[in-house]
Amino acid sequence: MMASTVREFLLIALMTSIARASKEGSLRLSIGARITTHEGQGNVEIFHKNRWGSVCDDEWDEAEGTVVCRALGFRAVDVVTHDGEFGAGRPILMDNLMCTGNEKKLTDCNFDGWQVHDCAPTELAGVRCLKHEEPGKPLPVVEKNDVVIVDAPPAPQNFFESLRRIHPKDLKIRLRSGRTAMEGRVEVYDDRKNQWGVVCADGFGLLETMAVCRQAGFAYGSQSVRGSAFERINATLLPTIIVGLKCTGDETNIADCKYSTQLVTCPDDEHAAVICAEELPDLVIDKDELERNTYLEDRQLSFLTCAKEENCLSASAYTVPAENFFEHTRRLLRFTTRVANIGSIPFRPFLPKDQWIWHSCHQHYHSMEVFAHYDVLDSKGAKVAEGHKASFCLEDNHCDETATKVYACANHGDQGISVGCVDTYLHNIDCQWVDVTDMPIGNYTFRVLINPDYKLAESTFDNNGCTCELIYTQTYAAVRNCIYERP
Repeated sequence: MMASTVREFLLIALMTSIARASKEGSLRLSIGARITTHEGQGNVEIFHKNRWGSVCDDEWDEAEGTVVCRALGFRAVDVVTHDGEFGAGRPILMDNLMCTGNEKKLTDCNFDGWQVHDCAPTELAGVRCLKHEEPGKPLPVVEKNDVVIVDAPPAPQNFFESLRRIHPKDLKIRLRSGRTAMEGRVEVYDDRKNQWGVVCADGFGLLETMAVCRQAGFAYGSQSVRGSAFERINATLLPTIIVGLKCTGDETNIADCKYSTQLVTCPDDEHAAVICAEELPDLVIDKDELERNTYLEDRQLSFLTCAKEENCLSASAYTVPAENFFEHTRRLLRFTTRVANIGSIPFRPFLPKDQWIWHSCHQHYHSMEVFAHYDVLDSKGAKVAEGHKASFCLEDNHCDETATKVYACANHGDQGISVGCVDTYLHNIDCQWVDVTDMPIGNYTFRVLINPDYKLAESTFDNNGCTCELIYTQTYAAVRNCIYERP
């Protein structure tokens, strides 16, 4: 047997043994192709049916991060990350995870089902865990590209500090290789080497796209894409200059954005690219309607089967035995949400029509898995109850005199919200609530967030959130003094 054949045989055998050693539901963390579980930071990956996959960042918050970090042996979660902050991942296996933080395994949490999601490949969930201090221990053995090796020390930490000193005021950018002048690969000029370079796409999302497009001379950013969607680059001629760009979306120069404190390797063709626009929709919540139509309802669990199926109840509802459904009631904070489009073009779903998900329980298509977040916060800002609005449909329920109804959900019709029209989720619709069964009476903050994960571009996100005072008593609930904010 030739030496190369022997090496290939041994490599295949080693990869097979590693796959067999992984258990269903096992977790690990990755930075691009590098497995970094022992470091306590990276995109989250889970093992299901003999393969590893990523987790989407929809509904991804501290409760889910806590489960991951503790399952991996760390003390607690430090922060959770979104938008693939640690680089490219694998195909997405889980979406819309709803954990309490007390689960021992991520698979103990509620989620939509294996491989059921509406996420782009860049919407990856990650964590930074708090480690137990263990000085003097040798570097552990980890998996890397499915081969067991000894991991290397972390990269130098001073890259971005030096970059800021080189570019104290502004950074020159340009868009290249797009089909039109309004799109293309993002290139940044490096004054040190008199050379253009690229921006790594790790963590690069819609808010970064907004900042880039504004600096490039356009009104808005419409979509964040990978540079590989355009022309392939020569890494020698166009090296990676910026990694981990984080913007608010309001910057006029990306030099005003924040940079990651750790340099990570940017995978091939994983550089940032954008599509810009001159017109966008703009959703706004009717806060007066929210204040008028909030109340409490006690409802028997046996009447909430569909809502339970769609993860619209708090965790304790899922521990009630089926034979006790007729005896058990849930206390629901119900309200009406009216969302108007005051932008310049229609608001359309993230997924194309042929990818909408049919939900047999309610006999309709979901065009977006999550359209809104509903949160109740205590005086310290901690979340004590939450809900989410699975987008049953987006349609023109009411239009002003300047607009005509275009979108209707019936008979698998087109979905969206036209300019000058309103989509209304009435208080009596399933999941149009927060399950507050386990919440003590008291005063809280109530928050409604529309398009919360910035899945779809809007001209501004400053009116997508609505924060209110919530008075919760044994007999009634009242919402007042609502103000607009960004999700």
